[in-house]
Amino acid sequence: MSDDDRVSLRPRRIRVVCWAGAIALLVVFSLVATSLTGPTGSGFGTFQRGDQFAMIGLGVLGALGILLFTRPRVVADARGVRVRNIIGSYELPWEVVRGVRFDRGAPWASLELHDDDLLPMVALQAADKELAVEGVRALRRLHQAHLGVPAETAATPEPGH
Repeated sequence: MSDDDRVSLRPRRIRVVCWAGAIALLVVFSLVATSLTGPTGSGFGTFQRGDQFAMIGLGVLGALGILLFTRPRVVADARGVRVRNIIGSYELPWEVVRGVRFDRGAPWASLELHDDDLLPMVALQAADKELAVEGVRALRRLHQAHLGVPAETAATPEPGH
């Protein structure tokens, strides 16, 4: 199998936004943590070093939660397709895939399966525009190659897909 027969796709815009958001959240929580000193409100308690570490810890947990949205990926080759979404991963042979869909107005592409299920592929997001379109085309070419359909037929999208 050559590198041309393998497609690896990840969202671009959401990764940039998530990394920026995670860094900003961590900085804000760290700044708040360093400003937590002395007595609280009416003076019945005081902020301790542990409180500061807890605030930084909350910032780290929040940043990690944001970074979960950078997890999606689609990897496909002649044997099948592997889809990793925010939560959950799937490995499917091409035999169970009926088609690759990217409906107008949909936030991301999906795989249409022979049992009439739709498997979302969060890695192919409408926000990525041309990158997502090229990714869908590449997946369709691999799927059509598995079905044995000539390349010129595979290039024309099915109606409604």
